[in-house]
Amino acid sequence: MSSKFLQFMFSKKSIPVVIVFVVTGLLIAFNSSGIGNPPDKYQLIFQQVTDMLEAAHYSPKKIDDAFSQNIHKKYLDALDPDKNIFLYSDLRELKKYETTIDDELHGAPIAFFHAVDAIYLKRAKELAAIYPALLQTAFQFSVDESIVLEPEKLDYPKTEAARKEAWRKRLKFMTLERLSDLMDQRNTMKPGDSAYKSDASLEADARAKVKLIISRNFERMLTKTKPDERFDMLVNVITNYMDPHTTFFPPIEKRSFDEAMSGRFYGIGASLRNDEGGAIRIATIVAGLPAWKSQQLTVGDQVLKVGQGSDEPTDLTGFETEEAVKLIRGKKGTEVRLTIKKADGSLKVVSMIRDEVVLDETYARSAVINEGGKKIGYIFLPEFYADWERPNGPKCSQDVAKEILKLKEQAVDGIIMDLRNNGGGSLYDVVQMVGFFIPEGPIVQVKDREGNPQVLRDRDRSVLYDGPLTVMVNEFSASASEIFAAAIQDYGRGIVIGSTSTYGKGTVQRNIGLEPNNSIFNKETAEIGTIKLTLQKFYRINGGSTQLKGVTPNIILPDQYETLKYREKDNPDALPWDEIPRAFYTKIVPGYDIEYVRQSSQTRVAANPTFNAIKESSVLMEKNNERVYSLQLNKYRESQKSLRDSFKKIDESNKNTKKLEVSILEMDAKKLSSDNDKLERRKQWVSNLSKDIYISEACNIISDMIRQLVLVRAS
Repeated sequence: MSSKFLQFMFSKKSIPVVIVFVVTGLLIAFNSSGIGNPPDKYQLIFQQVTDMLEAAHYSPKKIDDAFSQNIHKKYLDALDPDKNIFLYSDLRELKKYETTIDDELHGAPIAFFHAVDAIYLKRAKELAAIYPALLQTAFQFSVDESIVLEPEKLDYPKTEAARKEAWRKRLKFMTLERLSDLMDQRNTMKPGDSAYKSDASLEADARAKVKLIISRNFERMLTKTKPDERFDMLVNVITNYMDPHTTFFPPIEKRSFDEAMSGRFYGIGASLRNDEGGAIRIATIVAGLPAWKSQQLTVGDQVLKVGQGSDEPTDLTGFETEEAVKLIRGKKGTEVRLTIKKADGSLKVVSMIRDEVVLDETYARSAVINEGGKKIGYIFLPEFYADWERPNGPKCSQDVAKEILKLKEQAVDGIIMDLRNNGGGSLYDVVQMVGFFIPEGPIVQVKDREGNPQVLRDRDRSVLYDGPLTVMVNEFSASASEIFAAAIQDYGRGIVIGSTSTYGKGTVQRNIGLEPNNSIFNKETAEIGTIKLTLQKFYRINGGSTQLKGVTPNIILPDQYETLKYREKDNPDALPWDEIPRAFYTKIVPGYDIEYVRQSSQTRVAANPTFNAIKESSVLMEKNNERVYSLQLNKYRESQKSLRDSFKKIDESNKNTKKLEVSILEMDAKKLSSDNDKLERRKQWVSNLSKDIYISEACNIISDMIRQLVLVRAS
């Protein structure tokens, strides 16, 4: 399929043609396979997802028997990651489907999913009847035994007795965790205190907590989780096997994704939390929004049910907070009814009309840091957000431009751009944003499946800010964050600071909706689901891909989570790294010696007790990540104590570190003064910044850059 045809397929102009093309193709497929009746929803999803993967994915794997075998294993692993639900005999029974899933994806009747689902529910019911007896008697924690919790090191039990033993160990471990926590709490009391309990009493309390958690889990598995949810999981196993970022969204999940990207949603203006017993309660209420206007909700109220208009309400027993939130949110102007249990035990049904809620905490914000006689601007960007549905909706590039202008009014000597934990977002906005710091030129290269590169450029010759710049990243900085950091680094425009590498997501996705009438590719979201499809790959202007390798900072700082396997390179299904010819661009002469700045930072870090404590903690966390635990109380508590002590050492050394002088911009303080809650949250944010050792070192690096620039100008 040619590149021009693919580009045409995914343009708005192509919609009528694509609908005809796809519908015709599907009709031919139905006729040729001899299927006389219209396919059910599952078949439609399979067929349409398969069509998209084969026709448009950047680097599709061939959907054949080998593909089927991988999906077979991955789906069973996804359903039963701890390998304590299915028996080995179940795998033998399901082996006949190992090479048939590819046929089902190409139109054969769906059999694998239904066969797995029947066995899964059967085994879950068996276990629901077994676990209470395992929690009836006290566990003996003096026995020298251990438990392995790393899924890759586990295998399916060969007998029911072996499965029961696996559950005994797991329940014992869960009890051990809670018993250890309860003992830590008791250590803060005196033996004469009324709340002081014996080891036996604490063990009984710990078992009771575990029983409550497990009962909720089984109730959810058997009564709350529907077949559709497990089928959605299977579809995601299929799409993720193509690459980790090709994803299937059921309609409600797509809405949540869009809300996260835009920073706004329609709801009631109340946050929820799960209490210790699993009940869902009102955590906060935002003034001026439906929950507040109702005058019937109070923080601490238990939410029992959620109803959509006059429909039968959904019972929230066994639900997690996130699931309840998705039910409460919906379209603007629609009715949602909450069944509430008040503190006095009375029940009340509260009806509210959904209204817009803006998550402005997820938007760009700035502060000023006074350090060493220098005034340094700090910009925090949690994600590259964009609300494309509203012409005047928030866009991160516009918001960052405003923050830069505010900081320039404060006459800052340098700017820190903080992209730590920023998972990416809008490609358009990152191109605009790099343009604020360079005269003009290429920002990123994008290549499609036909190998055709495209260069995305900043065409605005003006520069919004030309002073000293550092970019903070870590292993969770991904996608658009990596494009920004890479472009700043390649141009030599600033210094990138962070862990050994960023996340390593160098692929481009687009949302494409599925439709029950087979007219796919016609909009970004649809009735039966949406696929976020990988269509292109990012490349730096120096030619190297950000895929897999990410961006290596100019200055590397110790990181607590460095050794944990969270990055793209740790996913076996990730697309490979490669490179293409570099784009033409002119490097910016920085005016400072980056090697001098790096060495100065390394000297400071080596002498800093907090950074040294972070290094030690990272080593311990790597060992703990092996997930092999002793079930002896003393050994377990000893290992946990060493881990806690390493964290405590970081906290204690950090307390002795001089706090930064960070302040809210005066214009921001005035703007927030009418909302005391928002003002207090901003003050707390500033307080947290003042204690951030990484920001402190970023300030030191900026100061080194400024000093060198002054010397160069003076000479």
